[in-house]
Amino acid sequence: MNYEINNLPERTLKPRSNGLTMVMDKGLSCRQAEDFIEVAGPHSDIIKLGWATSFVTPNLEKKLEIYKEAGLPTYFGGTLFEAFVVRGQFDDYRRILEKYKMEYAEVSDGSITIEHDIKCEYIRKLSEQITVISEVGSKDVQKIFAPYKWIKLMNAEIEAGAWKVIAEARESGNVGIYRDSGEVRQGLVDEILTQIPEETIIWETPQKAQQVWFIKLLGANVNLGNIAPSDAIPLETLRLGLRSDTFDHFINL
Repeated sequence: MNYEINNLPERTLKPRSNGLTMVMDKGLSCRQAEDFIEVAGPHSDIIKLGWATSFVTPNLEKKLEIYKEAGLPTYFGGTLFEAFVVRGQFDDYRRILEKYKMEYAEVSDGSITIEHDIKCEYIRKLSEQITVISEVGSKDVQKIFAPYKWIKLMNAEIEAGAWKVIAEARESGNVGIYRDSGEVRQGLVDEILTQIPEETIIWETPQKAQQVWFIKLLGANVNLGNIAPSDAIPLETLRLGLRSDTFDHFINL
């Protein structure tokens, strides 16, 4: 930090497994990735190349190397996994992970229907070669899961070998754990947290109001994902109580 301010919330140190900021790269150029790292790299933990953008991204290997040199692990969005699986190309997907020397993979079923036992088997197989992040929830706004089902799915995927489970919200923040207005389904979140340890969940929070809500609920070191590159610095100030939205929440530490 550039100067000292007393009585700020204590942040976990990198490399960390709690207090993660997962940033979504939806198609940054190599130069933009370098600029992002210069400004926000110290406050970011992992980079998701959103959905299947890696398929059409020019200079993909170069960009992945830029992130790697900055100590920022990357992974391909879960929709890419689904695109391979629905076409019967799971082994091809595994070879893609090897080709690009990925350290993480996302397993999701937000766009296709996969029997949950089969999804867990994919997690088991991938976890033998890579660190798996699984995503729970649908991208279809019409599909609303009851809390007990979220808990059951998350528990099973953690047991199958997932390092973290993502609570689905899309990059727009209006499905899954949110209503179509973007409002948090508070009862759902409360129920999930009665059974699933908070440190194992990455909450997708693309909107500032959502980030504020989870920080106030779970503190500065809540795991948050689908953060826009331009929001990584603003999010860190929210975590530290240095923005009006969380200023009063942390002032009496």
